[in-house]
Amino acid sequence: MTEQSVNGYVVNFAEVSTVGLESSPHAEALAGLRANEARYFHNKYKHAFTTHAATTDQASSTIAWVHRILADERDITIGSTPLEATEFEVEGIRWGYVFYESGLSINVLYSIDGAGKRAVGFKLADGMDVPVELADRFKFARQRSKLAGTIRGSFFVIKGQY
Repeated sequence: MTEQSVNGYVVNFAEVSTVGLESSPHAEALAGLRANEARYFHNKYKHAFTTHAATTDQASSTIAWVHRILADERDITIGSTPLEATEFEVEGIRWGYVFYESGLSINVLYSIDGAGKRAVGFKLADGMDVPVELADRFKFARQRSKLAGTIRGSFFVIKGQY
């Protein structure tokens, strides 16, 4: 599949593509970051990581959920335009991802039963600056990825119910 369809874009981690991310100045690095996530979910859960354009109904509800958590938990408003999002459930965990034009990726891990982990993760595409809205609030650790180059990431634990 080389372009997004009504059913979304199944991310191929063997052949990294910028489909859906072309307007980002960090499209290649963001595509690698997205492919890195797809590989993780394929290897750990045998889940096909499928994203939807931010303008679709599937994506807009995910973006609203992620943005509500950011606003309620830490009074954070992301200034960049969302390009894609995905939401799914595996092994009792609800996952939401939003990929932004700036090269930022935000994920929400939310255990459904309430007893597990609940957190928001931030990942920065290789070469992008830390967004102003996150710069003084989070420290970013580095990790290497064959697909994404150097990924910088941070997170916080969710305290509320969503």
